Amino acid sequence: MKIKVKLLDYKLLKKYLKVISVLSILCSFAFLVITIPDCLKVLVGIVLIIILALIYIIMWILANVKNNTTLTINNSTMVIKIGNIFEEDGLKVIAFNEYFDTVVDNKIIAESSLNGVYIKTQVDDVNELDNLIRTDSHLAENALDINNTRPYGKKQKYRLGTIFQNNDYLVTAFTKFDNENRACLSMNNYINFLLNFWNEIDIIYAGRSVSIPLLGSGITRFKEYNTISEQELLELLIWSFKVSRIKFTYPSKVSIIIHESKRDKINFFTLKED
Repeated sequence: MKIKVKLLDYKLLKKYLKVISVLSILCSFAFLVITIPDCLKVLVGIVLIIILALIYIIMWILANVKNNTTLTINNSTMVIKIGNIFEEDGLKVIAFNEYFDTVVDNKIIAESSLNGVYIKTQVDDVNELDNLIRTDSHLAENALDINNTRPYGKKQKYRLGTIFQNNDYLVTAFTKFDNENRACLSMNNYINFLLNFWNEIDIIYAGRSVSIPLLGSGITRFKEYNTISEQELLELLIWSFKVSRIKFTYPSKVSIIIHESKRDKINFFTLKED
């Protein structure tokens, strides 16, 4: 078990004190009707201290092993959990680059990336997908400039956050590519992506649940930051959902799916308490 919540974490202590308050009230009522012999009072006191200590330790362990949480934001349900996005119901978001490239060659798109796995396992005909992307009217409305100097891959750029729906998958333009086909973003790009992305989701989802990977985790390079943690990315994603004011009406919900490899990097307890 990786320690993500410190033993004397403030939020954990605060939650523990609430539990103690309830137990104190129950014990007070119990001792009104139960008389403890003087010879057993010290023993009972020690037992109570041990029980209270065990309760705290159990709460601390559960906080560290917690692997999911449910939040209510703008009257919408947001589930954050460990899982495989391809096994989720409803609509599933897959992040592409700003060109909607589909060549999985470990140069433009890595086979191990979510993007690469999607193309390899969920797309029967890549040429057909390319044609659908090229002729989609919504994408045409969000087309930007054409990069004729790009030696490999597609040349048409699209606005970040633009979504193309392919059956149950929502393919979105997420990252910019530098001259060496490396995914990169400025923090300003990332925030603008998120706000545009939620606006697109609001138009498309039509009462269905939507599952989203932890966008930005992995290969993306943020220009202004040497490092940005998965926890910080997740909190930005949650914040952007909140400010977007999008509402998922029950029973639909939005789920953020954390890959198993990122389990130890996410503090689910903090998310719930915040």
